Amino acid sequence: MEFKLITVPIADYKVSQSPDILRTILGSCVGICLYDPESKIGGLAHIMLPENNDKSTNPKKYADSAIALMIEELQNKGANIEHLIAKIAGGASMFKMPENSFIGSIGINNVQKVRDILDNYRITIISQDVFGDYGRTVDFFLDTGKLKIKSLGREEKEI
Repeated sequence: MEFKLITVPIADYKVSQSPDILRTILGSCVGICLYDPESKIGGLAHIMLPENNDKSTNPKKYADSAIALMIEELQNKGANIEHLIAKIAGGASMFKMPENSFIGSIGINNVQKVRDILDNYRITIISQDVFGDYGRTVDFFLDTGKLKIKSLGREEKEI
């Protein structure tokens, strides 16, 4: 089975289909994996911040606008929004800062916003690996919908 390994840079998303693999590296950012198990079409967004309050900047950087754009592209490629499921990862506290500071709460705020947005779309988060104080490399396998997570000094996991 020949597949493409597609790297998703920060503040971007990619959409593809089986048998491709989508990959990104996360810290306080959140990776949102959306997947239609029937069509085997999926997408991975790498968001940096919760809300897009400055419409002149890159909309793929923010949870609210990136998720909307990715859902639209998934549907254009043949995914059914009613079949979409989600997996999320990231949202770590990468720096020793007070949790109530802007930097210290970025990961928490990102995860909460992603959860709220997906809930508004009625997309169920079926698994997640969030928070902590470590980065993650994630591989999203579009043939199965599995999300493989690797972190330095930690056991590899699959969700």
